[in-house]
Amino acid sequence: MSFSESPDLPDKQTPDISAQKEQILKQILAPEARMRLNNIKMVKPELSELVEQYLIGIASQGKMNSQINDNQLKQILLSIQQPKRDFKINRI
Repeated sequence: MSFSESPDLPDKQTPDISAQKEQILKQILAPEARMRLNNIKMVKPELSELVEQYLIGIASQGKMNSQINDNQLKQILLSIQQPKRDFKINRI
């Protein structure tokens, strides 16, 4: 049946898409920023995925003047991360 062929197709496309994504990120990120993003990818893969999508989006729209350095990446990370909530427990 055709159902058995469907799961194979995304698996074949995934390496191509990830290779294209890595190539674009190499062009738009300075080496230090790329190292920081790779470190984040090991700890918080979902956060790094959001940042990668954001960076590729602004690069494809032509909104980038130069490569993104480490300090600019830090600012992007701070803006994308959700603020942490502080909980205070009062005992009665």
